[in-house]
Amino acid sequence: MEILERGVGELIQAPDIGSLRAWNREHKSMVLESKLVSEREAVERLVADGDYVSFELYGTCRAPLSVAREIVRQGRRNLRLAGQGLQDVDFLVAAGCVEAMDITYVGYEVHGLSRVLRRAAEKQGLKLVEWSNAALAWRFKAAAMGVPFLPIKSMLGTDTFRYSAGMVADCPFTGEKLMLLPALVLDVGVVHVHQADVYGNCFLEGISGFAIEMARASKKLIISAEEIVDNAEFRHWPERNVIPWYHVDAVVHAPFGSHPGEMPNLYGRDEPGILEWLKAIETEEGTEAYLDKYMRDVPDHAAYLELIGGEAKQRELRDIAVGR
Repeated sequence: MEILERGVGELIQAPDIGSLRAWNREHKSMVLESKLVSEREAVERLVADGDYVSFELYGTCRAPLSVAREIVRQGRRNLRLAGQGLQDVDFLVAAGCVEAMDITYVGYEVHGLSRVLRRAAEKQGLKLVEWSNAALAWRFKAAAMGVPFLPIKSMLGTDTFRYSAGMVADCPFTGEKLMLLPALVLDVGVVHVHQADVYGNCFLEGISGFAIEMARASKKLIISAEEIVDNAEFRHWPERNVIPWYHVDAVVHAPFGSHPGEMPNLYGRDEPGILEWLKAIETEEGTEAYLDKYMRDVPDHAAYLELIGGEAKQRELRDIAVGR
């Protein structure tokens, strides 16, 4: 296949499907055993300096922020990220944990783009490689399928392609030009779900995003869950089990784990909490003060929930979800 054009971006993570298969054979177990741990233990055991990490879903919806805050708390460095999230990405970039990122979009909708990301890219040397949202999801899909790349029509003729690490080639069947997307194998994936059992089986409500593909593209997978349920639930509803246990390395019980973001059908977005962060990141000093208050000086997720208002705040956010 002749390569006609190449993007100028660096390939931050090689599409090494062989290494993913080898890892799974050596490290993934089919044994039903409890994987229930705290955020602290999950990050200590599974997230290393230099890892390529991704958090699942977009914006403030179903973001695994209790795990992201723990990564900041433990001071990981030189991470590489799939940057399609929002505060998970913002927190780690603000704390100096990230050296490079495959980026789609990091912005706060009506509130504009991330000041943290702009400072890091313009002044602090953060390396960025551009992709569309769909392209990044399809890169996970390629890894999940066990192929080194997928051909697509999207991004052709755009500056997004130009600043990516993709390639263009002629289709061997039709002769038309196609963009080739490299598979994206993750060292660590983090997904927040509605319910999980102690083994790692997962239920999701609302849109599934790219949780299914990302789980299968991850060498190490951390699941945080709003609720831990009995395995009998999954035996009763096996068709709802979007991530089976054998993909999962750690299960974390994290009620309100997406705060200040929302969780479909459970609680709404804490808009004042979002605005507090946006105000803080107007300056580097404000950013550091926020990170200290809500992450570095807080021992764990339970203490964080008390800091933001405890049960009263949780009732308020539940009421938002049901329209009260």
